[in-house]
Amino acid sequence: MSTFTCMFGRDIKLSMRRWSELATPLIFFVIISSLFPFALSPEVAVLQSAGTGVLWIAALLSSLLALDGLFRTDMDDGSMEQLILSPASLALLVFAKICAHWVVSGLPLILLAPVLALSFYLPMDSLPTLVLALALATPTLSALAAIGAALTVSLRTGGALIGLLILPLTGPVLIFGTRATDMAIHGESTVGPLYLLAALAAFCLSLGPLAAAAALRVSVE
Repeated sequence: MSTFTCMFGRDIKLSMRRWSELATPLIFFVIISSLFPFALSPEVAVLQSAGTGVLWIAALLSSLLALDGLFRTDMDDGSMEQLILSPASLALLVFAKICAHWVVSGLPLILLAPVLALSFYLPMDSLPTLVLALALATPTLSALAAIGAALTVSLRTGGALIGLLILPLTGPVLIFGTRATDMAIHGESTVGPLYLLAALAAFCLSLGPLAAAAALRVSVE
């Protein structure tokens, strides 16, 4: 069994044992997305115009709730030192942890988004674009989260700092994601924003593990 598979399976199993940590971001996403229709006008045009931004901002904020535990457990139980000293590539191990983090936090969010989009009367034809845009954007968020978590893993109150570090970097993801969804709602071609989201995902997943691995070494030392 490869190093990547072992680390990926280990993190998935550990995440499954902490259901409260997994459910909190999803519950937050559902609550925020569900409350906005009550606060806005019941007119369909108003809900459609605000729905895209609400869904994307709620998805972005809810994804930040699960960031602090990305490396915190390994640091607390001493596993992080063993991972750094192991002959396996630390960047590869970090990449496996990013993938596991996306499976347990990003994938459920993607599956919930189309259901919540119906409360904003988003057209059915735009839902596949919303799902695809989120599928391209959430890996970028997970990679950025890994960098922020690695930089603050040695701090006891690193959760708030992660948000401050990551939120300014998520601007392009939010812009291209909302643009792709809006263009799908109006029947326009969404190729441009989706390509840009894919490029961001490829860039962050390529360099993010390397940056996070370097930050982990600095934090442990």
